[in-house]
Amino acid sequence: MAFDLNKILRPHIAQLKPYSSARDEYSGKEGVFLDANENPFGSITADDFNRYPDPYQFALKTKISAIKDVPVDQIFLGNGSDEAIDLLMRAFCRPGLDNIIILPPTYGMYEVSAEVNDIAIKKVNLTKDFQLRTDAILEAVDENTKIIFICSPNNPSGNKVDREDILKVIKAFDGLVVVDEAYIDFSDEPSFTTELKNHSNLLVMQTFSKAWGLASLRLGMAFASLEITRIINKIKPPYNISGLTQETVLAAIDDTDKMKKMVAEIMEERDFLQQAFEKMDLIKKIYPSHANFLLVEVPAAKKTYDYLIENQIIVRDRSKVVLCNECLRISVGTRAENERLLEALEQCPAELATA
Repeated sequence: MAFDLNKILRPHIAQLKPYSSARDEYSGKEGVFLDANENPFGSITADDFNRYPDPYQFALKTKISAIKDVPVDQIFLGNGSDEAIDLLMRAFCRPGLDNIIILPPTYGMYEVSAEVNDIAIKKVNLTKDFQLRTDAILEAVDENTKIIFICSPNNPSGNKVDREDILKVIKAFDGLVVVDEAYIDFSDEPSFTTELKNHSNLLVMQTFSKAWGLASLRLGMAFASLEITRIINKIKPPYNISGLTQETVLAAIDDTDKMKKMVAEIMEERDFLQQAFEKMDLIKKIYPSHANFLLVEVPAAKKTYDYLIENQIIVRDRSKVVLCNECLRISVGTRAENERLLEALEQCPAELATA
């Protein structure tokens, strides 16, 4: 189906004149900077933090472009993926009029951001195997549906979503399809960034929080057509990524070998946990995972969760989430952390295993 960006773009956003920062007007590195009301004497720390950072993160995007094989001008960087989610709703969804479609169980911020922006939410549950009900999704679309969010590998289930089903939705929907790939580095599935050239209504989100181990820096990536990234950059805060974050991630990208080593270790530990869980009477079901966590079913999720908390082992109780009855989501830890978890589960009170 043909995609017309102007059909879903909010008219006042199209006419919006973006804020022009001092670094928009002059991006050079040399000179006497008397334009941005900065402190000319430096910082109270040993580091040079007195100057504003590059508002469009060109150096960082250049390095990301090389490792992701996406042109620089088709990359948006945000304060976590959450900023991209929020900006997309503000750009394309009219409060009180438009709606988005989410596919529970899924990442909770799609719903929260929609509620904050007064955007209606349509929910089309996944199948019991956490796959798309493509026909039901497309039937839920109406003239005011602007965005469909698909998380793959999915959170909290951990599975990859069938690629052909995702493509079917992208091809049939004339709005924006967001494929959230926060856990793509732990999967054997190729990224949907390879499909950007074929589908102008596709936006792919990734993050530095998981595989790169940089969750504290809050850096999310969005890859889309030039038209879409221009719009998001137009409405973002002027300096949304700090200079410290930019410098740290620039250095981190130079050590992709370390990232790959950590990913390999996490996947090895994921297999270690899965094999141990398979031998436990307490664990009733282990869902297939292409992420850095495992979703498991136990007889009494809340009681088991509370028992682990008493032992200072913190997991996520997902038992009240649709299709996740009596399930815990367990992140993969180090070998020492995983062994401590397994020891606690082995010593779990008998009544929890038979609840």
